[in-house]
Amino acid sequence: MLANYVALAEGVPLRLHFTDDYMVDKDIRDPDTGKTKRVKSLVFFCDTVGGEPSAKTFSVISSQLAALMEPYLKDKNYRNWDFIITKTGTGFLSRFQVQAVPRPFTS
Repeated sequence: MLANYVALAEGVPLRLHFTDDYMVDKDIRDPDTGKTKRVKSLVFFCDTVGGEPSAKTFSVISSQLAALMEPYLKDKNYRNWDFIITKTGTGFLSRFQVQAVPRPFTS
């Protein structure tokens, strides 16, 4: 895994803060069939990962995780929150829990 991408370890909660987002088409390979398919990926820029300053990206290809993040996309509302994301399972069977924690107001 490249050093500038956030990777979630199974069962380990990770606190992230996002500053911007974009959508991209990505080709992924099914490890069982070897076939590739094109999917939409929601990509976030992270300025903190695990409470530490960062300059990484977090790519979401899971439709389940994208649906959990969707309410925060309008007006980039995610900037007002930290997200504690926990992944369970692996590959296409991965599931995600998301806890949104309000960020303290700073002037």
